[in-house]
Amino acid sequence: MSAADPSPGIYQLLVRGGAAYADAVALTAPDAADLSYGCLLEHLEATGRALNERGVGRGDAVALVLPNGPEAASAFLAVAAFAVSAPLNAAYRAPEFDFYLGDLDARALIIAADLDSPAREVASARGIPVLDLSPRRADGAGLFDLWGEAGDPRGDGPAESADIALVLHTSGTTGRPKRVPLTHANLCISAYNVAGMLRLTSHDCCLNVMPLFHIHGLVAALLASMAVGANVVCTPGFDAPRFFEWMNACRPTWYTAVPTMHQAILSRAAEHRDVIARASLRFIRSSSASLPPLTMTALESVFGTPVIEAYGMTEAAHQMTSNPLPPQSRKPGSVGLPAGPEVAVMSPSGQLLGAGQTGEVVIRGPSVTAGYAGDPDASAKAFTDGWFRTGDEGYRDAEGFLFLTGRLKEMINRGGETIAPREIDEALLAHPAVAEALAFAVPDERLGEDIAAAVVLAAGGYASERELRAWVAGRLADHKVPARIVFLDEIPKGTTGKLQRIGMHLRLGGSTEESGPPEVEKPFTPPRTLAEKVLAETWGEVLRRDGISIHDDFLHLGGDSLLATRIVARLRSRLRVKLTLLDFFDAPTIVAQALILEARLLDADP
Repeated sequence: MSAADPSPGIYQLLVRGGAAYADAVALTAPDAADLSYGCLLEHLEATGRALNERGVGRGDAVALVLPNGPEAASAFLAVAAFAVSAPLNAAYRAPEFDFYLGDLDARALIIAADLDSPAREVASARGIPVLDLSPRRADGAGLFDLWGEAGDPRGDGPAESADIALVLHTSGTTGRPKRVPLTHANLCISAYNVAGMLRLTSHDCCLNVMPLFHIHGLVAALLASMAVGANVVCTPGFDAPRFFEWMNACRPTWYTAVPTMHQAILSRAAEHRDVIARASLRFIRSSSASLPPLTMTALESVFGTPVIEAYGMTEAAHQMTSNPLPPQSRKPGSVGLPAGPEVAVMSPSGQLLGAGQTGEVVIRGPSVTAGYAGDPDASAKAFTDGWFRTGDEGYRDAEGFLFLTGRLKEMINRGGETIAPREIDEALLAHPAVAEALAFAVPDERLGEDIAAAVVLAAGGYASERELRAWVAGRLADHKVPARIVFLDEIPKGTTGKLQRIGMHLRLGGSTEESGPPEVEKPFTPPRTLAEKVLAETWGEVLRRDGISIHDDFLHLGGDSLLATRIVARLRSRLRVKLTLLDFFDAPTIVAQALILEARLLDADP
């Protein structure tokens, strides 16, 4: 089957896969038995019946709060096949879950049985039935049981081509995330476009490190593989040290990731030359943020395989353009040729521009959403003469390759995560000491962009940068916490008096360093206790620094929330005790964190 003859729906796509590749491996995981296409189809049908028996069917949104892994993959497929799948980031805070569950008008919440999440309390308060998911990995990767409340039985059966299969939220300049409904046709066409561009076959194996609440992982890694009968290895999420362990054990032919993941993999490559020498990668794919040409060159040199940069977004059901595989030409710095929808460049007046002319990138085609659900004004603004306006600026060269030059929208692309700055504004403005707040993007060598915020304090009010970051961390997911906050007497405005985020970094003179009182430099003190030694070793590994003093500030050493998350994961593995991102703001030194670890270790003792 080809992109010109796509499956009419996800269920039908899996039915064909079950017939053509019944005994082939569909899903696997590092700690689970392989699951064949035939067994996956049977599981999807059983899950569909279980949902129908609980009163959930076609057109009903089901929120999924699951850790990355094979259950997240199979639950997405099963729910989409018989209802509407709405995967949510398990790291969200209670206010975020309250917004998303309400905006979705969720008919049910499926959540991992062992997951302690505020989503449970939010769903209960809203009267949304909660279904607990219990994995059966010994029986097969992705198999699970559902337990929970029953509703009035339905007999809807599987969804069809024009039905909504997936709802994701995308950031908007209003601060209110917009609901993007994607039909089965949108998703399946996009999946075949990805598979066709990468020449995927049933002999391929994708090592999935992308989160399965993100369009990149759901379509490029999972659904494109399902479309051709290929195998997907479902990891518990990106982990640079374990990446090479998985690559050695699973022998993937490709993986897809965002640039920050590729950079983290490169930083570990020298330690795993033997694994790389045995690798069977056919290509590496990059998408969701611009890949620096030097990173592309380094990846190709280290792994000895082509790197394919692509360009995608939620509203297009992921892929819009892609560089081709050899022997066709690839262009470093370009996001490639049209690879699904039509792609053009448009002037502010709505005129389509020719080669070499810079304007807004626009798209149209059967993989593109018809509009934002419940927001006709946003939908009307997003389309011009049938073209969807991406908000990205760029140009096409004489050969049709697209080069992105900037962004017209205010959203922040932090390592592939698109963030609405208004969300951060509103979290900061909720603090009683804050009179004005404006979040904006700043350049970052690893992430592409990171978050900063300018704040004007209320008369007589006081708050430190650390206090405000902790305030935001208590209300928004970790990746939305500003890396830096600057305190100003007045936030600079444009000529019309309007606050302008784009270029704010330059209007502040390019400086977003911490603006509080200077820290008193303390003498170097080596770690003394066991907790301090474990922390110093872990910090050193992640920050790639030697000689860290127990009084050194994590943020001043170049730490950010992404690096803090890696430290948290390693400490959990080594000590079976958990630090949080908030601890890195409240206690940003080794000596302070050691006290927290020791207290939690004592509390954990029987």
